[in-house]
Amino acid sequence: MFEADDTRTYAVVVNDEEQYSIWPEGRDVPLGWRTAEFSGSRDECLAHIASVWTDMRPASLRRAMAD
Repeated sequence: MFEADDTRTYAVVVNDEEQYSIWPEGRDVPLGWRTAEFSGSRDECLAHIASVWTDMRPASLRRAMAD
């Protein structure tokens, strides 16, 4: 769980299904994830994710439904 006084910097990360999360900056990003070129406080990263991740369906589902 995150602490209220969390002063760490986080990176926004995204996987191949275009699902987003945050990851402590400076730590190796887990396999299957890549940075999304945005970092900041936990709240800033979560706000960024809310603004860019507008369709929660995995990318593979979106592609299948478009066919």
